[in-house]
Amino acid sequence: MVNPIPENVKKIWDEWNIRGVILLSLSLQAILFLFASLRKTTANKLIILLIWSVYLLADWSAIFALGLISNSLGDNPDHSAENTTDLLASWTPFLFLHLGGPDNITAFALEDNELWFRHFVGLLIQALAALYIFLLSFPKTKLAIPTILLFVAGSIKYLERTRAFYLASFDGFQDSVPPDPGPNYAKFMEEYHVKRKEGFDITIKPRSAESGASSVIDKKIHKLDDEPQVVNCAYYYFQIVKGLIVNQVLGFRQYQESRDFFLNVTPEEAYKIIEVELNLIYEVLYTKIKVVCSVQGCIIRFISCALVVTAFSVFHLKVKNHGFDDFDVAITYTLFLGAISLDIMSLFILVSFDFTSGALKIINSHISAMLSCILNLKKPRWYSCVEHKHEVLATPFLFGRWSGYVSGHNLLSYCLKGRPTRVHRVKNFLHRGFEKSIHSLRIDVLIRITVSAFVKVSHLSRLDKLLHCLGLINELVISWLGLNDFVDGLRYVSHEPLTKELWKFIFDELREKSQFADNPEAAMKISSSRGEWILQNRDYWNILMPYVTQVTYDESLLLWHIATELLYQTDDAGETHDINREISKLLSDYMLYLLIIHTTMTSAVAGIAKIRFGDTCAETMKFFRERSLKPNPGKEACNKILAVHTDIKPAIVKGDRSKSVLFNASMLAKELKQLDDKWKLMSKIWVELLSYAACFSGSRAHAQQVIKGGELITFVWLLMAHFGLQQHFQNVTM
Repeated sequence: MVNPIPENVKKIWDEWNIRGVILLSLSLQAILFLFASLRKTTANKLIILLIWSVYLLADWSAIFALGLISNSLGDNPDHSAENTTDLLASWTPFLFLHLGGPDNITAFALEDNELWFRHFVGLLIQALAALYIFLLSFPKTKLAIPTILLFVAGSIKYLERTRAFYLASFDGFQDSVPPDPGPNYAKFMEEYHVKRKEGFDITIKPRSAESGASSVIDKKIHKLDDEPQVVNCAYYYFQIVKGLIVNQVLGFRQYQESRDFFLNVTPEEAYKIIEVELNLIYEVLYTKIKVVCSVQGCIIRFISCALVVTAFSVFHLKVKNHGFDDFDVAITYTLFLGAISLDIMSLFILVSFDFTSGALKIINSHISAMLSCILNLKKPRWYSCVEHKHEVLATPFLFGRWSGYVSGHNLLSYCLKGRPTRVHRVKNFLHRGFEKSIHSLRIDVLIRITVSAFVKVSHLSRLDKLLHCLGLINELVISWLGLNDFVDGLRYVSHEPLTKELWKFIFDELREKSQFADNPEAAMKISSSRGEWILQNRDYWNILMPYVTQVTYDESLLLWHIATELLYQTDDAGETHDINREISKLLSDYMLYLLIIHTTMTSAVAGIAKIRFGDTCAETMKFFRERSLKPNPGKEACNKILAVHTDIKPAIVKGDRSKSVLFNASMLAKELKQLDDKWKLMSKIWVELLSYAACFSGSRAHAQQVIKGGELITFVWLLMAHFGLQQHFQNVTM
């Protein structure tokens, strides 16, 4: 049988496979180090997919290289020159360093942390493989000392990564939350009975919060214009709310302290604190910061770096006295310089982490100026959009703590196959230009433009038919592979930068609710509201309340989403830039995006959202086809929906065959159209729908989202926790 691989190709592979794979391993480590942090500043699925691919390849290439070296030396130790054998054996511990990974990425997902014991077993197996390779070249090797030094340094790096996995696992993170035994009950009761025997009349009152915020906060938190103070404040409150990640029920004192503080800060200050808290969650769960940022961690890291430098010095002296292959020596120098460079750059990365600044609490020291400069680079920046009279978040993405995006999905636009358009454009977001090119990519249009330049006009109709057939085949392939949600996320999801006005409105609404949440029962009632709290005590509550209380959450959200879009497109006052109108539109599209595209964030309240959405889309598309509506007609399509008479409820005509809510939403829009303050009311209801989803969303989903660009709902989730509007306070008695 003929060998399909030519002999010359096989010869090249046999000669260069080890060298190529080990250089690939080093390159992947450098790429991971440079780009791993981008996953917290972008929501682009393709960028995250690329980082994930590099993450997997980095471990694979190191393990594969170990196997190649073992096979090369084990099958025929005398196959190559003695000096080459020495160098091959000395490359093995570099792979251990690579398996230790960069400091700014350990886990790619939370599930990786739960597999910490598997990584530990992998360490033992790879250590045995490295020991086997070393013994094959021992005792003739001239590089025994640098190899042993590198092996120890690599083992330390691998153990650091395994330790980081454990500390970020559910059990490890739960253990990091210190237990709170409370006041000494036994001692109190002894003193109580002694006093009673002595004849004292003692009245016992329930213990509550002593005096609100602690002295640490009282003294330091009034200067939140200073970025180090913001980080210290965020670090302090992170120690309180980090228990939410492992579903810990927080005490009343913690609730009262946090609530009192956040009731007295501005929306901008609250945003800064929560942004840092989310970044702390990212650093603790997905990097080595908790391992390195300690006295023991610093000592171990210093030892590891010193061993690498010492090994490099010894190797450099050996090269002078022994004749090694020049190319293999160059590879070895590259590996040494790569390892040392990554260690030096890791030092700067670790210093720039928010966790480092918060843990060290450096306020007045010689390096405080340098830390202040680093932290000021990450300070939120707002860009004034004169055209729309908004201030939008415009922090450079290289220094951002999250993407700054509020994504959106619109049902009517999706049914018309209209591509989303951007309202606010921030020019200094370099990666957003890349994302825009991805979202606006139309292969069929590019093909038609290219081919039409070479095809006669009379043949263009045939070309259109061909492209139509190709489009149908493309859709069938996407559907067969189960990639509909992924592709829809690229095609039909809009991305708007967070506006200061939107955040202020959400903050003010939640702060107002928090003032009524004086006890856990009141907090539970308010946080469980999804529109009824706003509608109560209003003249028209009996008209609108059925659209909130007599339907499930997913049905209510779809009803209000379609009604919002119908009114937004047909509102004659659309040119006045009503802030409540813009907020309603933004939150309406965002909540549908969470419900349909990003389902993990609303899985606890989604119900049969996918089925209801599908039925509604089917009815909407049928309605549009019958009227020959084209993509993005906007106002025309909405007017045609509102023109349909709805004297009889749709359920009477259709029964329960379809879950579509299109014309129920039209009925709601007609009711809202008669109200003078409809946009103010709708914006408040959308905040309630958002806060309801945030309250009942799982903490794990929020922890996972910080590595995918972050979400506004996670900000709301933490803000509600600080205001005491979370279910984690509901079982706490005073």
